[in-house]
Amino acid sequence: MSPSSSHFDDAGNARMVDITDKAITVRTAVAEVRVRMQPETLQQVRERSLKKGDVLAVARLAAISGSKLTSTLIPLCHAIPIEAVAVDFQFEDSATLVCRSTVKTTARTGVEMEALTACSVAALTVYDMCKSIDRAIEIDGLKLMHKSGGKSGDFDRDAREESR
Repeated sequence: MSPSSSHFDDAGNARMVDITDKAITVRTAVAEVRVRMQPETLQQVRERSLKKGDVLAVARLAAISGSKLTSTLIPLCHAIPIEAVAVDFQFEDSATLVCRSTVKTTARTGVEMEALTACSVAALTVYDMCKSIDRAIEIDGLKLMHKSGGKSGDFDRDAREESR
């Protein structure tokens, strides 16, 4: 079977993409997501004063764990060695928390799904820890910001949006 980017064979059956002939390269992916909540809720997150504890510390650990479990969650995703995960939080405004994850590996396939999963799990953890005081929390804007390595080359959302 030759390498292909299709998750379907000639008969239309689902399959894991064959990556055996792909080169092992350093690969990086950066994703982000926004979690919008009441300003009072975000203030408690910022001050680490929620009864459940330090929301960002727990969300960071959840994101790292989630990135390493991606292949068990996404059926056709390859299990790859995750060699580095960084998770950062930024208070964008009085009601918006931005989570950004950076995942790195040296492998035959990229870590875009792992970076996206990390952000998703972090956002869901924030929701879980804050839902008792704010059920209206919204999670949105999950997106790949950057990827590098591999045959398909680099992707940079900021550069792409600037060229429009």
